[in-house]
Amino acid sequence: MKTEPPAHVGRDMTNLSRAELDAVARCMAGADEAPAGPLEATLITGGRSNLTYSLSDGASLWILRTPPRAGRTPSAHDVAREFRVTSGLRGSGVPVARPVVLCEDESVLGGAFTVVEYVDGRSIQSRDDLAGLDDSQLARAMASLTETLAALHRVDHVAAGLERFGRPDAYAQRQLYRWRGQWDLVAPEDEEIRASAAELERRLTAAVPEQRFTGIVHGDFRIDNTILRHGHLPEVAAVVDWELSTIGDPVADVAMMCAYRDEALDLILGAPSAWTSDRLPDAPSLAAAYEAAGGVALDHWDFHLALAYYKIGTIAAGIEHRRRAGVGTGPGFATAGRAVPRLMAAGLAVGSLRT
Repeated sequence: MKTEPPAHVGRDMTNLSRAELDAVARCMAGADEAPAGPLEATLITGGRSNLTYSLSDGASLWILRTPPRAGRTPSAHDVAREFRVTSGLRGSGVPVARPVVLCEDESVLGGAFTVVEYVDGRSIQSRDDLAGLDDSQLARAMASLTETLAALHRVDHVAAGLERFGRPDAYAQRQLYRWRGQWDLVAPEDEEIRASAAELERRLTAAVPEQRFTGIVHGDFRIDNTILRHGHLPEVAAVVDWELSTIGDPVADVAMMCAYRDEALDLILGAPSAWTSDRLPDAPSLAAAYEAAGGVALDHWDFHLALAYYKIGTIAAGIEHRRRAGVGTGPGFATAGRAVPRLMAAGLAVGSLRT
């Protein structure tokens, strides 16, 4: 008996066919949100991240997210994880797009996918996007950003139905173990960089702290992973890109947000980003604003900040590793390798971890 291949096989790996869109519409109808007419899809983002499309039936808009159809690492593109955490956060006071449906049948699009409501607002990714905000608007946006992260960390993850979303204990130790293993896979041949990373790892291993706080960790919290409301004083309308979220130490979330303020992020992204602009508060000011907004006390800050630099350095090394292997092209692939020594050096320069 002959079996027909899925509709996505043997054609463009980002376009959605009419058959696929009709299948998406049936999934939405099964979740009591039937489109009013045939769906049309427009690709918004792709590349290293999940594929993100806007969907329209001519009257309403939604957002569809699905992993890349080739060369993906499942743990890095977990749309089911996004759906679960945003479902748990509905009604919590943390702004998220309303989840519509999760489909884990990979025969439909070649991978799991989610559909959520479309949130109208501004996406601030680049310096050009940031130029659209005057100083008072930017100040309000940044205040809203830190208030939103503090609110996320105050959510009772058990009450939100996320008790099994991740192990609540020993987060720092597990993160260090995980990223050390990742570094071993992607480390460059340069002996000086390897020595720098090894020394940072040694200092981190000797300084792993006890965990005082447990909460929902976004894992990649920056202005470019939010949608801001339109208007004179823009505030966070929705936090997006939750595929790295888990249960862990909220201090680590703040540290990643601050470490990404380093200009090395521009090398990773391959362009001047909004988040590295000198118009934004520096890392110490961000951390202080978070605490003032009711976030957790930033205990063991030096450890978490140094670990954040180590993690981001490993991410940059992974991009360079894929470039050397000939499986990565596009913005950031030609420059990410230059970020690695800078980030490892930044980790070694952090306060109490200097010696």
